[in-house]
Amino acid sequence: MYVEDGVWMIKGMSWDDPYRIRTWEELVSWVKEVGFLPLFSNEVEGFSAEEHVSQDFWWTGDREQDPWEWREIIAASREVAYGKFFGQRAGFISIDWLPYFANYRRSGYDFDSRWEDGLASRREKKIMDILTQRDEDGEISYPDEQILSTELKKKAGFGKEGEKNFPGTITGLQMQTYLVITDFRRRVNKRGEEYGMPVSILQPPEAIWGYEKVTAAYSEDPAVSWQRIADQVKQEFPGAAEADIVKLIGKRP
Repeated sequence: MYVEDGVWMIKGMSWDDPYRIRTWEELVSWVKEVGFLPLFSNEVEGFSAEEHVSQDFWWTGDREQDPWEWREIIAASREVAYGKFFGQRAGFISIDWLPYFANYRRSGYDFDSRWEDGLASRREKKIMDILTQRDEDGEISYPDEQILSTELKKKAGFGKEGEKNFPGTITGLQMQTYLVITDFRRRVNKRGEEYGMPVSILQPPEAIWGYEKVTAAYSEDPAVSWQRIADQVKQEFPGAAEADIVKLIGKRP
């Protein structure tokens, strides 16, 4: 997106462009091909879903054509990871590339280890404690119940009289790949009726794709994983400047 005369404008391809992405399945295929992809346009030209879809259907509610609806479908499909991964903005990561992001962003730390070393905040710990369980032997498991982010906020003690900055905290956990968005659902009132806008459901990626898969690159130096990611951007988008890549994926550790 960009601002023109004080108005936010959407980039995109013309309806008849043969290279335009036409379905959410095509978008998933492209994410898998390039490895990872921001949802919205950014400093690297062409490196976004926005620039490769029609600009005519955003926020229309048309499930077949609206990329904003596609992100919900893709998150629920779990064919790729969806969350705020790029400069605290939304995007997609293929399952093949997720281990490299996890290793780089976490510096090889599971969340419990990060907490024990004093590197995680109390707010982050409260959220992660809701979304993970530990048995008597110390083995971690994940609740079967999927919690709407509005309910997660309450259960973790955020609110007027409690902890502050829930949005910033869950964004930080997504940037570190400790959480991903796995679905969107509408809230239900006491009469069992749905209402309002769809709300995200957040889960640890290990709950979806397994611990071994997500942490498969832990044996690699995080700086090497960062370089892999940066090199992939350069390979797919040769015009990308180093400074712009860093804005999106973060600094080299």
